[in-house]
Amino acid sequence: MSPVTPDRPSRPGGVHADDRPVDRAAPARRVPAPRAGGSPRGRAPLPVAAGVAAGWAALTSYLPVAIVLGLVHLGTDSSTLTNTLRTALAGWLLGHGVGLHTESGPLGLAPLALTVLALWRLTRAGVHVSRAIGARDTRSPRRALLAAGAVGIAYALLGALAAVLIGADGPDVSVLRAGVTFAVVGTLAALVGATRITAVTQVVVGWLPGPVRDGVRSGLVAGLLLLGAGAGAAGLAVATGGGDAADMIGAYRTGVAGQAGITLVSVAYAPNAAVWSASYLLGPGFAVGTDTAVRTSEVSVGALPAVPLLAGLPRGPVDGFGALLLAVPVLAGMVAGWLLARRLARLAGPERAPHRWAEVLAPAAVAGPVAGVLIGVAAAVSGGPLGAGRLAQVGPVGWQVGAVAAGVIAVGALLGAAATRALTRAPAPQAAKPPRVPPR
Repeated sequence: MSPVTPDRPSRPGGVHADDRPVDRAAPARRVPAPRAGGSPRGRAPLPVAAGVAAGWAALTSYLPVAIVLGLVHLGTDSSTLTNTLRTALAGWLLGHGVGLHTESGPLGLAPLALTVLALWRLTRAGVHVSRAIGARDTRSPRRALLAAGAVGIAYALLGALAAVLIGADGPDVSVLRAGVTFAVVGTLAALVGATRITAVTQVVVGWLPGPVRDGVRSGLVAGLLLLGAGAGAAGLAVATGGGDAADMIGAYRTGVAGQAGITLVSVAYAPNAAVWSASYLLGPGFAVGTDTAVRTSEVSVGALPAVPLLAGLPRGPVDGFGALLLAVPVLAGMVAGWLLARRLARLAGPERAPHRWAEVLAPAAVAGPVAGVLIGVAAAVSGGPLGAGRLAQVGPVGWQVGAVAAGVIAVGALLGAAATRALTRAPAPQAAKPPRVPPR
């Protein structure tokens, strides 16, 4: 018997594991190489994927509207389930920017909370469709556009169907306008998710020059900070006038469920109030009816509807310590400039000299127009008519708010970036170490 070596283990009976017969006729298994974009088994036809994703996005954004309006109509005896569902469809269309024509005039004040929810769900729809067709991480703009366009077409059909289902008993809605609006909104929102999941965003960001890339990031930060400050100011104003708001809600004789529904409707319009408050802080302000103005220098309003959010309107011009609110937009820009300079210094490393002035101030200057576009678009979509009478003009003027925001944010970002750059110390030169002599 041959000795057992460590590299040749033996089995009982002295048979080595290497002595087993080999079946040379058996073919070796071939493992298929993974393909880019995911496994073909997980793919789905584009129309099916787009239809399912768009339908799920529509359902998840419609159900909250139906629940809220169901609570509002719960206290009324004349309301039926069919009327409630049709009214919810009208509110759902309004949240996407589709204007309604009622007996009292046009209705175009969109609840931005519903708008944000719908945009988020459409973004996720773009992600799901891109995955379903195997376009993940392909860096293909064509496939990203294909997925987004398919979602937009499916969403347009749902919007047109909703306009048809409202029928003659509800508000007048243009089927063509509903379809076109839903197509544009669905395609743009789905394109955001599709470009992210296909890694096209990384390609586009790589094409942009460094100052533009940093400026866009800082502008978005400054715009979001300003909108956050507006939301805080609006919440504080409504909390201060909480007694009036509670009286307005109690004036609706719809029971507890109905009053809860009215409160939720007010919450749906809370983002609108945040944008109006940011416009107020910037200076142009907003209107709550024709020939009205709510600014830091002037407040002229007439009779207002019993809406809880309007209980926080200022009583008069800003004076005293309230004038400090005017510095909030500049502070938002300064914080964005400070974060920009800190980020550039962190990327440079502790041992390198600070960036040149142009490398710091150029992105700060770009941040102003970017924030202006963001705030201006938000101001434009936050307003709209509430009938043909005195409330035909409600909300801020988008281009005015955007122009002022661009200038104020640019000044603040330049100040913050310049101050941070000036206070950043250059690394001290390190003394040359003497050569190390090995011991004998």
